[in-house]
Amino acid sequence: MSEDKKDNTALGVAVIVATVFTMALADAVIKYASSDFPLWQIFVVRSLAAVPMLIVIALCTDAADIRPRSPPWAIARSLLLAFMYVAIYAAIPLLSLSVIAASLYTGPIFVALLSAFVIGEPVGARGWAAVVLGFAGVLVILRPHTGAFSFYMLIPVIAGLFYALAAVITRAKCPGEKPQTLAVMLNLSILAVGLLATAAVALLPAHLGEVYPFLLGGWIVMGAREWKLIALLALLIVIIGIGLAKAYQSAPPSVIATFDYAYLLFAAFWGWVFFAERPDLQTVTGMLVIALAGLLVTGRIPAGLTRR
Repeated sequence: MSEDKKDNTALGVAVIVATVFTMALADAVIKYASSDFPLWQIFVVRSLAAVPMLIVIALCTDAADIRPRSPPWAIARSLLLAFMYVAIYAAIPLLSLSVIAASLYTGPIFVALLSAFVIGEPVGARGWAAVVLGFAGVLVILRPHTGAFSFYMLIPVIAGLFYALAAVITRAKCPGEKPQTLAVMLNLSILAVGLLATAAVALLPAHLGEVYPFLLGGWIVMGAREWKLIALLALLIVIIGIGLAKAYQSAPPSVIATFDYAYLLFAAFWGWVFFAERPDLQTVTGMLVIALAGLLVTGRIPAGLTRR
């Protein structure tokens, strides 16, 4: 780390759990809107709503100066998270939220590997055991050697890699950045990606928009429903943007990444609430294995039950 800051693991864990709860809700809302609301329009309009909200929050706190201390790293982190969202949402019309979550949460494996080999964060025997156990839980859910597996499931795996890279950059290169600053940078990056993608889609043949309207369709006229969705999504992305930054600044990425797995449970919950998606027994088993990994990394499982 570039600055000597004391870890606050309890705070980091609490913040990441609240954040992934919010992330799962936001993903469910976007899946709900994906049938007739193009992703790039959501990106642009949501960010235009979220950035002023973040500036107001900054002005009302001690973060009135939201200029990044290290612009290149703040931009790199923000673009990686923006690409993460693109990869997640590309799969949203095609897969259930539970399956997307399971594919995405190969990310903590990447976080632990990058933490150990790139920035030298100690992971420890318990941490590695938790990572392996969590990955085993993901494999139980994905069933890669059965007919239930689809290569679409690998799209969120790419998102997991982007997320891991962003998490390690947050820890190693942005520990002194204000969470509000990183949240603003994230939304500006999402806005830029949305504008560029909108321009690219406009150059494509019109019939492609009918094949995959969520990614390749043109903008729609927004009514009351769409504006309400945007207001909700803007509020959620503000919470997510600040929460992700604060969590990964507060504790080692390998610890925070393990509690990231709570997203699996929340995704299943919101999938049931919004779409009546009911995880089968094998999916529930995988989720329980992942929860066990979370208990392992906190040290709540007696040391005698694990190998050192």
